[in-house]
Amino acid sequence: MERLFCDLHIHSCLSPCGSDDMTPANLCGMAMIKGLNMIALTDHNSARNLPAAKACCDAYGLLLVPGMEITTREEVHLLGYFPTVPCALDFSEFLRGHMPKKKNKPSFFGNQLVMDEDDNVIAEEDELLIGASDLSLSALVKLVREAGGVPVPAHINRGSNGLLINLGFVPQDLDLTAVEVWRDLPCPHTPQEGRVVLHSSDAHYLGDILEAKETVELPERSVEAFLDYLRRGKPPA
Repeated sequence: MERLFCDLHIHSCLSPCGSDDMTPANLCGMAMIKGLNMIALTDHNSARNLPAAKACCDAYGLLLVPGMEITTREEVHLLGYFPTVPCALDFSEFLRGHMPKKKNKPSFFGNQLVMDEDDNVIAEEDELLIGASDLSLSALVKLVREAGGVPVPAHINRGSNGLLINLGFVPQDLDLTAVEVWRDLPCPHTPQEGRVVLHSSDAHYLGDILEAKETVELPERSVEAFLDYLRRGKPPA
């Protein structure tokens, strides 16, 4: 088994709420400085900075888990972890057709910058990325799985977009095998039973990326091994 220090919920400068300093190169470099081995880039409702992040992670010897933070129709935040960058990009393009057609106002919401691995801005996303899609939580859980990914409700015990705060419970029919819990706030034990529990930073600024403290043990250093780990859930103690 290999023990990997990780932060599995990080935003780049593509997310309008993310700092412009959160370029793929910068956030990968900061992850390396902080001693991490594996990160997930999870921008809001888009995967357009994943190619640059993959190139930067490869250069630093980091394992990148391709991800997105998807907003459901109920305004629940759902992390989707995908096996490859192309798979995540395909899902991102599909999701684009289910987002509200609202233009971003950078002066109000923030910039939405698409970067290359050398910190060059290659595009700006015009459609606002922080709205809710027209797809339900149950539909998105199914769609992420059909795309080969693993759905994980984000920060279930924090904010209006957390599953427990928004819905008040974890729907059993979704068969969720993992949840993300905000460590600094209380969380009922029941939603965590039988599930892998992730603790991540939800970083929007470079300094917020986790130090090397959260770990995952995998049989090998690969995205598929991580996805299999999430799919299995947590066996009873």
